[in-house]
Amino acid sequence: MNHKKELAAILYGLLDQEIPAAQLEILIEKPKNPDHGDLAFPCFTLAKLKRKSPNVIAQELSEKIQSATFERVEVVGGYINIFLNKKLVSESLINQVIAEKGQFAGLDFGKGGTVTIDLSSPNIAKPFSMGHLRSTVIGNAIALIAEKCGFKPFKINHLGDWGTQFGKLITAYKLWGDAEKVKQNPIKELLALYIKFHEEVESDSTLEVEGRSWFKKLEDGNEEALLLWQWFRDESLKEFSRIYELMNVEFDSFAGEAFYNDKMDRIVNLLEEKKLLVESDHAMVVDLSEEQLPPCLIKKSDGATLYATRDLAAALYRQENYDFVQSLYVVGHEQSLHFKQLIAVLGKMGYEWAENMVHVPFGMMLKDGKKMSTRKGKVVLLEEVLNESIAMARHNIEEKNPNLKNKDQVAKQVGVGAVIFHDLKNNRMNDIEFSLEEMLRFEGETGPYVQYTFARACSILRKANYLAVVLPENESTTWEKEWKVASLLMEFAPAIKRACENHDPSLIAKYIIDLAQGFNKYYAEVKILEENESLEARLALVFSVTVVLKEGLRLLGIEAPEEM
Repeated sequence: MNHKKELAAILYGLLDQEIPAAQLEILIEKPKNPDHGDLAFPCFTLAKLKRKSPNVIAQELSEKIQSATFERVEVVGGYINIFLNKKLVSESLINQVIAEKGQFAGLDFGKGGTVTIDLSSPNIAKPFSMGHLRSTVIGNAIALIAEKCGFKPFKINHLGDWGTQFGKLITAYKLWGDAEKVKQNPIKELLALYIKFHEEVESDSTLEVEGRSWFKKLEDGNEEALLLWQWFRDESLKEFSRIYELMNVEFDSFAGEAFYNDKMDRIVNLLEEKKLLVESDHAMVVDLSEEQLPPCLIKKSDGATLYATRDLAAALYRQENYDFVQSLYVVGHEQSLHFKQLIAVLGKMGYEWAENMVHVPFGMMLKDGKKMSTRKGKVVLLEEVLNESIAMARHNIEEKNPNLKNKDQVAKQVGVGAVIFHDLKNNRMNDIEFSLEEMLRFEGETGPYVQYTFARACSILRKANYLAVVLPENESTTWEKEWKVASLLMEFAPAIKRACENHDPSLIAKYIIDLAQGFNKYYAEVKILEENESLEARLALVFSVTVVLKEGLRLLGIEAPEEM
């Protein structure tokens, strides 16, 4: 199925094995204009090696290229343009999809290696805001794509369940909290207390001292502080679980910051043993001037530990317990310096596996051009957005298809899918302006558009009572009209590979938009069910499109309803 690899192997032989086949494969392009063929090999890099002009080299090589897969070979200005045999390639591809179904385009370069993925990681005692959507859906899609490529993903929800903010929250609760109100509506009340603390601290700086004091008590195991903290954590997890269930996101571990409390002394001791700890302004740091980075703070002047200490402990724990081949941190780009320091410190400690740790940054979710802030109360709740999206999908169903079965289930699949797709279709480094209107659009480059295309294709198959069977060898179809869609289907595996290597699910989202658009154009031009001749081939193509659209959506964490 890999025609680039086949062409590279042929060229490797023709060039007397002077250039590695893998290097030749990298040079092979896919022409933007289909009139220039399906593959193109530029001969310019060979000019120096062969001491001939690219045109002459192209002409000489083209005359020797032979394969049943290639229909014809043309030379244009130093390029060898290859036109694939549409019939042979299409039928081989379609039969492969029919045989493999959801396993189609599966890759094995992961070789079963474990990839730990740090994702979502909301702070307890705070609402699950739109700000947490990005890490959750990007990380979840990365895990699904990694699994498709033969890795074993291990998803970790590194909860923000420790730190000075809990000292502040305990202070606020003790000053203004009402136990009954918190029991009735935990997150809303705790958020209100957190916001009130930050409003009051502007006129009363002693509150800041009090907050730090309560966090120190929490770290020292004070019973009252621990009971309040545990209560805040339990209530938060109940709320988070409801939202994760709505989005169909699961985790392998909820070990948050608090989990590493008893593992940090070991880190401090290791750093001391390796003579990496130095004192700076009464705090303990690791000097990273050689790495051209600011010093990494390990312990504050009051002895309290910091994020870096905890993340070092977490990295060591994960390597020892999961033996990862890669450890991904799906965390906003504003934390880039932190992860550079983290990886640098582990490198100085002599851990070679630190090179396999990757920060996967992403842009911010903005509201009116500004970052959403829980502290200032400027927050959009994810659950409210999801529920509104589901309600809008339900309304659309009532208007356009009131007799649809399982309306509530389909509304959930479409509504949640719209929110997830809106995020994932963007390159992860781009900031996204929050707009409910834009997110819930059901036309254009959206999740519902891809879902609707899938449902339309399923409807064609139902009307034809199609049974997925391998195409007969004497099939008369030329595949001229079907070629655009068939060639798009061939791009699925390369798109998955690129998405995995770049940790970028938007490459899958863009791919399935292109496939949906290509199929809809074909649907508009060809009367799929009206001509008996080549009907089996057309239906097999439609079936293949359903397989790939459904799997593409699944890799993004989105479901595909068969009727809408």
